[in-house]
Amino acid sequence: MKRYTILTLFPEMFPGPLASSITGRAIQNGIVELNATNIRDFATDKHRIVDDSPYGGGSGMVMKPGPLAASIASAQTQLPKHSPTILLTPQGEPFSQARAHQLAKAPGLLLVCGRYEGIDERVRQTFDLELSVGDYVLSGGELASMIILDAVIRLLPGALGNPESLSEESFQQHRLEYPQYTRPADFQNEGVPKILLSGDHAKIHRWRQKESLRRTLQRRPDLLQTHPPDREEQKLLREIENETTKET
Repeated sequence: MKRYTILTLFPEMFPGPLASSITGRAIQNGIVELNATNIRDFATDKHRIVDDSPYGGGSGMVMKPGPLAASIASAQTQLPKHSPTILLTPQGEPFSQARAHQLAKAPGLLLVCGRYEGIDERVRQTFDLELSVGDYVLSGGELASMIILDAVIRLLPGALGNPESLSEESFQQHRLEYPQYTRPADFQNEGVPKILLSGDHAKIHRWRQKESLRRTLQRRPDLLQTHPPDREEQKLLREIENETTKET
């Protein structure tokens, strides 16, 4: 069983959407244990204050180092060894599928949800990793932690009913997934590509590979730069280029 702990000022937000669908079944089936701990419980004053105004002036408030450091130290003692401590922050490394695979191998995770204008810099050395889910600012790290946990939990053995489906998802092979179709064969006067009805699995596989490349080229060409196409993909890309030339 994997053990995942979230440090937050709003533990009532959890498990939230993680209690449903794939992640919910993983929790119910004992594949993962999810715990949300209130950082405010580690404040030592009678008002349980966890934030203060920033030195040097400026707008907003900053999370105090004392309660945050104490909550992290306590949580770390309750998790398996080699469980990374992660801060959710817009300043962090962009979260990726590759990082999700890496985190899924860890025995546990400690996710710390920032709030206000951020955390006191003196606590930053506590973290093994800082992650961001995009170039935008959320009210806090709670929603970001849910995104990361969803991406990680679905990779755990037993979480998915059909683990083979993982291999064809977007970003698994640094390509976007090919278009998908299901019944009915005709919908609003638009049919399914005939090759998908042919029963020829070799041709279907090639069509899917080609459409995956086409979609990646159209929507995320940067992936083709960072992960260059192999010889077979180069051939398919030339076919796509020829088709585009004919259409114009």
